[in-house]
Amino acid sequence: MSDLTHSSNQETLGGRVIHHQPAHSGVYVGSPSIAILPNGDYVASHDLFGAGGTEDTTLIHTSKDRGISWSQVSTIRGAYWSGLFIHRGALYLFGPDKMYGSIVIRKSQDGGHSWTTPSTPNRGRLRDDSQYHSAPVPVVICNGRIWRAVEEAGTSDLWPVRFRPTLMSAPVNRSLLRSANWTNTPPLDRPTTSLNGKFVGWLEGNVVVNPSGKIVNVVRVDSQLSDEQVAILELSADQVKLEFRGESSFAPFPGGSKKFTIRFDPVSNKYWTLTNWVPEAHSGRDPVRTRNTLVLASSKNLREWSNERILAQHPDPVTHGFQYADWLVEGDDIVAVVRTAAADEFGGAPNQHDANYLTFLRVSQFRVGAGFSEGAGPNR
Repeated sequence: MSDLTHSSNQETLGGRVIHHQPAHSGVYVGSPSIAILPNGDYVASHDLFGAGGTEDTTLIHTSKDRGISWSQVSTIRGAYWSGLFIHRGALYLFGPDKMYGSIVIRKSQDGGHSWTTPSTPNRGRLRDDSQYHSAPVPVVICNGRIWRAVEEAGTSDLWPVRFRPTLMSAPVNRSLLRSANWTNTPPLDRPTTSLNGKFVGWLEGNVVVNPSGKIVNVVRVDSQLSDEQVAILELSADQVKLEFRGESSFAPFPGGSKKFTIRFDPVSNKYWTLTNWVPEAHSGRDPVRTRNTLVLASSKNLREWSNERILAQHPDPVTHGFQYADWLVEGDDIVAVVRTAAADEFGGAPNQHDANYLTFLRVSQFRVGAGFSEGAGPNR
């Protein structure tokens, strides 16, 4: 763990420091992901982006004391926008091999210290047919298959116009390192006339099973609207394609124009997310760049969401952000890793997007309502 853990204000950061990357390096913290090993140890991953780096590198950190202290255990070249997950006791890292690269998957049997090399289609090189975009998003097991969302990025240079959502899946009892075991739904074209012509693009989808038992991809929506939305794309009955059903596919979502993680909790029978809701004080700003408030929100149906608690907040939306939170349920708590832009002894982050920290956050007794108000939370 960085020495800044002891010198920085933990309330300002919103959690414990896993990694610190000073802005003068020209490299920033991206794509946080978390997994819990069968022995209870935590594993966190993140990539490094920015002009000072190569934008193809992911760092792996572990904690043996439930997130109090962290150690970096490996550096992976050829992994970007990638996420961790556990399957049949093994740790996996899934995502592109570089910015707009091929889809690859790696496996670790020793908690992230060493990894397989995705050198061939039989050893983890899954898709070379296009440029791909991704993020640390959930995997879901349903109908005997493991499902995960990615976006085909095509050859356009326009963000996020170029993104076309697709789902990849493989049988749960087959090797996840073999390309032939994975299938893709056809990538879905952008609906250019949606949201009264204000729709721009969609990306960073979350596979979840809806209350009717159907697989859906809940996708971040970039639009010219201040009312943040998501698109809920349903997998067809034959599990072959994603279906966009016009305006009825959109639903209001707090923080829907930023990356979020949705997971279902069977204990509460609710869907939960950590997301960048925009409070009234900052309602006039571009919502895509307003990331200085991190909230816990819940829903019973994926379409109506309620804010439950403010988890981290700073009054400055320009150079502070608590974003891209990835999280898991552990008993009565949520454990999360957060891409954090905040002040440090080197002048802080240049803006809310270019994060200088990876932080760990525990939300204790998350199912117990703490009461929500816009003024609640740290640094109010």
